Amino acid sequence: MDAKGNSIRKKVPKARSEIHISDTVDEICEKMSDYVRATYKTNGQLTILNLISPSGGMNPEMNKVDLIQDNDLNKSLKYYCEGIVEEFEDSIISLFSKGETDIRRKLCTDIAQLCSVDDFVNEDGVNADEDNIKEVNDEL
Repeated sequence: MDAKGNSIRKKVPKARSEIHISDTVDEICEKMSDYVRATYKTNGQLTILNLISPSGGMNPEMNKVDLIQDNDLNKSLKYYCEGIVEEFEDSIISLFSKGETDIRRKLCTDIAQLCSVDDFVNEDGVNADEDNIKEVNDEL
């Protein structure tokens, strides 16, 4: 409230509202069933790859990787996702609600310290974060 007793309201776009982001974060690990672990054929770098491209077809990156077969049918990806989201949910919400740029890199390298800067360069030497910004924003 201001000095005159009026309520001060701040209009926040839905995509940046903490409630919307929190709801989205709570559902994000369910999508891990569409992902597989793989290594790039050219350099052996480990990656997690979405089987389906943003357009709905098979991900064209599939030709560039060797899939890692596991006994749990990639259920461990969902388990790890849930653990990371639970531990860093406040940071995730804060980054998205503030409209930060380079969220993946900030969260993974600076906050969670689960990645190195080199993890954001794909097998072609291109900054993988730039390639995937649209995909992440589309999911939100």
